[in-house]
Amino acid sequence: MIEDSFGRVHDYLRISLTDNCNFRCFYCMPEEDYDFTPASRLMQTDEIIRLAEIFVAQGVKKIRLTGGEPLVRKDAAKIIEALGKLPVELNITTNGTRIHEMLPVLQAANIKNINISLDTLQPEKFMLITRRDVFHQVKSNIELLLQHKIGVKLNMVVMKGLNDNEILDFIDWTKHNPIQVRFIEFMPFSGNRWTSNKLFSLEEILAVIEKEHTILPVEAAPHDTAKSFMIPGHDGSFAVISTMTSPFCSTCNRMRLTADGKLKNCLFSKGETDLLTALRAGEDILPLIKSSIWSKEKELGGQLHTHFENIDAELLTNRSMITIGG
Repeated sequence: MIEDSFGRVHDYLRISLTDNCNFRCFYCMPEEDYDFTPASRLMQTDEIIRLAEIFVAQGVKKIRLTGGEPLVRKDAAKIIEALGKLPVELNITTNGTRIHEMLPVLQAANIKNINISLDTLQPEKFMLITRRDVFHQVKSNIELLLQHKIGVKLNMVVMKGLNDNEILDFIDWTKHNPIQVRFIEFMPFSGNRWTSNKLFSLEEILAVIEKEHTILPVEAAPHDTAKSFMIPGHDGSFAVISTMTSPFCSTCNRMRLTADGKLKNCLFSKGETDLLTALRAGEDILPLIKSSIWSKEKELGGQLHTHFENIDAELLTNRSMITIGG
């Protein structure tokens, strides 16, 4: 069992397969000419599997693959196949562009739920945000997943003045489709030009939806990061991940393994623990894992102590989102 000093048991591991991505979303990877991590410094297939096995032996019950875009990694299929044999719930977060190519692999690994990052339903705005003209491919792949009865959650980062006027469009999509739309408060990371006036809060999101719909809260499952709601008569549902205005740290059970093998005990943690170098040197990494998680701060990496309007993103010590893993 992996536990921190506040008694929180950590049984959920997020593994970033790569910091590479075929999108260039400004809030995640600001620069078009981003220098990706050299392959030699990334965890190799056997190293990912070995690290996952060590975590599972310590009680991890759920693994989520992230990136970058995890499915652009050339050996993604081999990794997914191997992890699918572990006694865990295996999930993935993807931008959806390669679902049609990888669907048989995902099904064979018994992946029943897939999170897709999608910040707009407008093709032109999709091009503006991602700098890629593939909206219709992503939309088609979401429909493909629904046809195959695979659960779909859509992650929409809500940014004031950019896509907050599409909240009701996403809600309309849930009327006849069994999807969950997850509205995410815009969070500060290195280089993503976060400012508080771009944040559209939980309270504001609910106010927009309540103007048009009756919403009912859904009882939270243990360790939920999202506040979930339903609308009577809708096949789908929605949720809000309110990290900035109403965080969920008290029940956190998450650990993050970056593509270059560093363990982050929190999305906003200042420090990280190098597991990959120790693994390659033949060292016992379990003490490193337990020490890292035991030292976890009570909330938000110990960095976001103040009201979000008073946060200076330039003073935060962290990686960019793409190098952490979504």
